[in-house]
Amino acid sequence: MTLKLDGKVALVSGSGRGIGRAIAMKLASEGARLVINDLDEKPANETVADIKAAGGDAVACPGDVTAADFGERFIGTAVNHFKGLDIIINNAGYTWDSTIHKMTDEQWYAIIDCHLTAPFRILRAARPVIQKLWTQESANGQRNLRKVVNISSIAGLFGNAGQANYSAAKAGITGLTKTLAKEWGRMNVTVNCVAFGLINTRLTEATAGAGSTIDIKGHEIKVGVNKDLKNAMEHMIPLGRGGTPDEAAGAVSLFCFPEADYVSGQVLMCTGGLTGV
Repeated sequence: MTLKLDGKVALVSGSGRGIGRAIAMKLASEGARLVINDLDEKPANETVADIKAAGGDAVACPGDVTAADFGERFIGTAVNHFKGLDIIINNAGYTWDSTIHKMTDEQWYAIIDCHLTAPFRILRAARPVIQKLWTQESANGQRNLRKVVNISSIAGLFGNAGQANYSAAKAGITGLTKTLAKEWGRMNVTVNCVAFGLINTRLTEATAGAGSTIDIKGHEIKVGVNKDLKNAMEHMIPLGRGGTPDEAAGAVSLFCFPEADYVSGQVLMCTGGLTGV
């Protein structure tokens, strides 16, 4: 059986855990070679090890996606290690919620930088590499389609109370997606976006009380969703439940497969049928 992504080089930010890890494992199962990123080195290396144990190939590029030099380092890892660049998935992210009158500048910029500025820098760093590869392939009569998939949210499409920063960033990523679909189409690059609804990860697990926290640059940020609120959210979803990371990865991988070679500039909602909030 021919693998759909055999030999392709794919980069997935935030792929040490959760949805990002599921995306990386899915692409690897179809033959892609992966550059794995996580803020922490340990989960990045664990995902690399799991891919290799399954017979695939991967390399870790741990670190903060919001660092000014991360885009060049991320793209450079793919080029230096695998000598190629075919798929970019901008997935890394977290939430730091507050109503707008309580939201600090630090909260605002932290989420904008992670969900919008970081993808911008990664794609900006990828541009000269893609241009060079496309020029070489065109001169040799080759046609190789490359894929970019950015991750948005229904919060970016419809807004969500308490998430002015996150909603604004995710709305911005859809604008970036549609713009690059127009800029990069001539280089045989499709650029699409997946907007997730409720996906069950450590960031959205049901909690009975205060919940757990994650450490982001020295800040202890609350994660998890109040159990009653999560039940109410699931009641609104036509399928009656939140999605799994594997289901989320399936939506992303659709755009990476050859069947989607003529699809670009689109936003796919992966929400279990929920069409508004």
